[in-house]
Amino acid sequence: MAAICVFCASSERIPPHYIELATQVGAELARRGHSLISGGGSVSCMGAVARAARAGGARTVGVIPQALLEWEIADEQADELVVSFDMRSRKGEMDGRADAFLTLPGGLGTLEELLEIWVARTLRMHDKALVVLDPDGIFAPLRQQVDLLIHKGFARRSVQDAIVWAETVTAAFDALEHATQVQPPSGEEVLEAEP
Repeated sequence: MAAICVFCASSERIPPHYIELATQVGAELARRGHSLISGGGSVSCMGAVARAARAGGARTVGVIPQALLEWEIADEQADELVVSFDMRSRKGEMDGRADAFLTLPGGLGTLEELLEIWVARTLRMHDKALVVLDPDGIFAPLRQQVDLLIHKGFARRSVQDAIVWAETVTAAFDALEHATQVQPPSGEEVLEAEP
């Protein structure tokens, strides 16, 4: 079981199929036995993923900054609701609790969260899985931008190895689980651990 941090939209102006996607993600997360770390809001995709995860029996942890308590309407049904001082401490709390990251289509906040985790992984500041579920190409321009940065020498080709792009919920969770599998210790490690 992994604690999966899901970055996603809190806007209520988005097409309803993104809310449905978030609902599918929450249900699949629970079905596979994982727990959820979210941004602590109860609206839009953020609320949908948390409600679906809880409905499937998953533990949910929401992390919301004090200033957004009224804006996003906090997820009071979360098993644990953490109120952070600001956005930076919110992200630190979410990052620290997560075993892996899944990004759904979202706005500037989602994009910022994705880029920060992606950069940290490329700098080897963490080795947690990072998967983007993008069924209809919302992040296609970002991928093109990164390709251009690589082509012009501003980024190394290895930045692409730090992220997995998926088009279906199943493919996203398969990639997360593949990357977060705990490898059994080798024979030498077992012998060294024995008293």
